[in-house]
Order: sequence, then structure tokens, then C-alpha cells
Amino acid sequence: MKIRIFRNTLIAILCFVIASTGITLNATYKYFNTQLETELGQEAAYAAAGIKLGGADYLDSISEDEIRITWIDKSGKVLYDNRADASEMENHLDREEIKEAVADGYGTAIRNSGTMSVQTVYYALRLDDNTILRVSSNQYTFLTVLEDMIKAILLIFAFALILSALIAFRLSSRIVKPLENIDIDNPDEEEIYDELRPAVRRLKSQNQKILSQIDELKLQQAQLNATMESMSEGMIITNTKAEILSCNHSALRLLGFTGEGSPFHVLDLSKDDRFRYAVLSALEGKRSSCTMHIGDTYCEVIAAPVIHEGEKEGLVIMVIDETEKEKRDVLRREFTSNVSHELKTPLTSISGFAELIKNGLADEDTAVRFSDNIYREAQRLITLVNDIIRLSQLDGGEIPYDKEPVDLYQVASEVVSRLAPVAEKSDITLTLSGKSCYVDGNRRILDEIISNLCDNAIKYNSPGGHAQVIISDRQLTVRDDGIGIPSDQQSRIFERFYRVDKSHSKEVGGTGLGLSIVKHGAIYHNAVIHIDSAPGNGTSISLEFK
Repeated sequence: MKIRIFRNTLIAILCFVIASTGITLNATYKYFNTQLETELGQEAAYAAAGIKLGGADYLDSISEDEIRITWIDKSGKVLYDNRADASEMENHLDREEIKEAVADGYGTAIRNSGTMSVQTVYYALRLDDNTILRVSSNQYTFLTVLEDMIKAILLIFAFALILSALIAFRLSSRIVKPLENIDIDNPDEEEIYDELRPAVRRLKSQNQKILSQIDELKLQQAQLNATMESMSEGMIITNTKAEILSCNHSALRLLGFTGEGSPFHVLDLSKDDRFRYAVLSALEGKRSSCTMHIGDTYCEVIAAPVIHEGEKEGLVIMVIDETEKEKRDVLRREFTSNVSHELKTPLTSISGFAELIKNGLADEDTAVRFSDNIYREAQRLITLVNDIIRLSQLDGGEIPYDKEPVDLYQVASEVVSRLAPVAEKSDITLTLSGKSCYVDGNRRILDEIISNLCDNAIKYNSPGGHAQVIISDRQLTVRDDGIGIPSDQQSRIFERFYRVDKSHSKEVGGTGLGLSIVKHGAIYHNAVIHIDSAPGNGTSISLEFK
């Protein structure tokens, strides 16, 4: 702004100086021209008075070199000329100044020479005898005068230029300084031009609105960033060129981005062709999705264009972790396969024994033995079905009973009493220690938890071994000195149908769902499971109730 004011001020001052100089030169030239005409008129009057007194002899006595005198009769014939032979001069009646003198008594004219550098001023006076006396003198033209004064004019112009620059600088500084010192937030506290106060107040108002809008946008951006960062799903927002505008850490993690700094382009996040195809399809205006397997993670990528008023403004890309879903699907398939296998075995036995009895291929004693096998396999089948139903209820949170205060010690005492004959048959000593301890839970589920833990402590023990149930401060522990569990398999023992020693499991029986029921029962009661085991040193499983 200051430069523009300086430039415009300088131009204005220079234009003024140039115009003033031109006007002054023109006025000066016209003044001297008028003075010359006046002098020529006076000379003509003097010469006329002389002619009147002395005639042509008076003209011969004049020794004027700068002024030319010509005497012309009323017919235009030259009677006398002090610079030329009158007899050889042409008739002057058609001259402009002569015509005016004949008509008005005097006349003037200015005629240029052939070079246009000199011009002649003529003054004609009509005498009493109607003859015309003309005097003339040469003077330089305006251009010639200007040419002679060019050096002086240039010096003046240079001085005027420097002076104008200084004046323009001072003026621009004085004009701009109050504007530069304006505090938009507090315009009334600064000395400014009165003419600018309404505009400054409007600027202040607009500035406050803009600042308010900026603060609001920052707040919205912060809220958006906080929301995005709190999401377990990955979210990416881009412009129409797929340049990333916003991206949360979940997206970077799920896509396996390991680069340094923040990625600039969305295609930098993954080199997977499926991801690239989904993004490019969205850029073309089509919603697209794909499933990607990155390391141990399964994720679904959904890319969709953002359309506003018919115009595409960018992309939104969601990255959803499907790992748990995939694991559940795998477990579901494995569970279905295992259930089918576990159901098929007893059903095959039952069907086979029943067919033999039906066809009369078994005598009375054999039939009794077959019936006993059918009964045991049916009981095994019932137990399996009941465990599956119970596990399904626990897994889906479909417990038909409400929680209530339950004494763990009392429930454990009932279980120990019920399983004592089984333990005695296997030559295992089953004991209970501790004190009364109440937890908020479901009595039936707690019974199943303790029963399954004690059942495993009996089955996977050695003859003469011990199994202990310990009730302490909000903690249930079942400990045995049996075969133990290898450390690499301890994390899997709570999986459905998983058995550490499959050969031993066939001998002791069981559905393979007991510890799964324990796990889901613990989850239902917000209890934490701890396991301490080593091959040959027994196993200790504890549930710590919150």
C-alpha cells in the first residue's frame, strides 16, 4: 500500500511540475510575443511621425538593424525597404497585416521561416495619406526557445524529481503510518483517520466473526480428531486427489503402515492391489469394499465417495478389524465339526448295539452288556448336549437366572460331597478348606464351575493323588498333583473340545467342554482366571472374583 501511495503521489507531483513548467513557458512566450508586438507598434508610430515630418529621407536616416521597415503605397507597391531593393519586391497588398491595416488602420501577422526555427512578427500602420508603414522583427519559435532551455529544464526536472520523491515518501509515510498502527481488536485506542473509523469498526466486527468461526472450526476439528482417535475402526478422509486430510492411528495400525511421519497420499498406506482397486473405484464415484489379510489381522476396507450437491468432494475410507469375527467363524466351524464328531461317536455305538439286539444276535447276557453300553453312551450324549446348551447360554449371555449373593464355600462343599465317591473310586483324595465367602453370582453356574474343575482334578490325576478345593477371600482355587499342563498349551485349555493329552482323555472320558464352561462362567461373574501348572507337578487353577 505504501509503495502504491508513494508511486501515485510521485506521479501526481511530477505531472503537476511538468504541467506548471509547460504553462509557465507558454505564458512567458506569449508575454514576450505581446511585448514584441507592442514594441513594433511603437516603432511604427515613431517611423510614421518621422515620415510625416521628413518623408522618405527620414527613413534613410534610420540605422535600425534589428527592425525591418517597409513603406507601401495604397496599391500595394513597395516604396521603401531598409533591407531590400523596393523596385524588385512584389506587391504586398495581399499580405494579411496589410489587409488589416487598410481596413482597420493597423494589422499584425506572424509568419514562420522555411526552417520553422525562426518566425517574423509584422505590424502594419495606415498613415494619413493611406500609405502603409510596416515594421517587422524576427523571433525564435516556441520549440527553439524550448530547445535552448532544455538543459535548464532538465536540471529543474531532475531537482523536481528528487524533491517530488522526498515529498511523496514523506506523504506516503505519514498517510500509511496511522493505517499500519491500527489495532483491529481495539481501533478506538489508536489515533486513526476519522474517515476510517466506520470502516475499521466494520473490520473489527468482521475480524471477531472470523476469529469466532476459526475457534469453532478448531473445536469441531478437535472433536472430530478426538472422535476418530477413539474409534477402534480406521477412518481416512481425503480430497478428490486422494490426498489425506485426516487419518486416525487405527487406520495406520490396521493397514500395517510402518513408514515414518504422516502419509501424504492414501495409496501410500498399503501396496495391496485390493486396497488400491477399492480406492480407485471410489475416486471414480463408485462405493467399493474389499477384505485384506495383513499379518495376523483380518480387516474389511470400505471406500465411498463424498458427494455434495452433485459434486464429488473427496473420499471416506473405513477400515474395520474383522479379526475377532474371523476367529469366531473359525471357532464356530471347529465347534460344529467337533460337536458333529462328539455326537457321532456315541450315536454310532448306540445304533450298533441296538441293531445287534434288534436282530437277535445277542443272547441274554450279551444283551444286558449291550444295554449297559447303550445306557453309558446315552448318558455321555445327554451330558454333551447339556454342556453344549450351557455353553451356548453362557456365550450368548442368556442366563435364565438373576445374580444373588452366593456362599462359595457352601457350593464347594456340596460339589465335594457329590464327587467324593467318584474320587474314591479313582483312589484320589478330594478335600475342601477355607471359610465362608459370599460373591454376587449365579449358584448353578458356580456349581458347574467348581464341578468341572474338580472333575478335571480327579480325571487327570494319578492313583493315590490329592485334589484340593480352597476358598479364601473372594478366591476359588482347585489344586491337584496330577500330570500337569505344558506351558505352551496352557493358553488353549479353555478352548472348546481342546485336550492336552488326547489318548488319556479317551480313557477318562468327558466332553471337552468343561474348561470352556469354566471360562465363560468366570466371564459372567467378572472373575479373573489364573493358572499355575507344569508337567508332572500338578495344576492349580484359581478364579479371583472382583
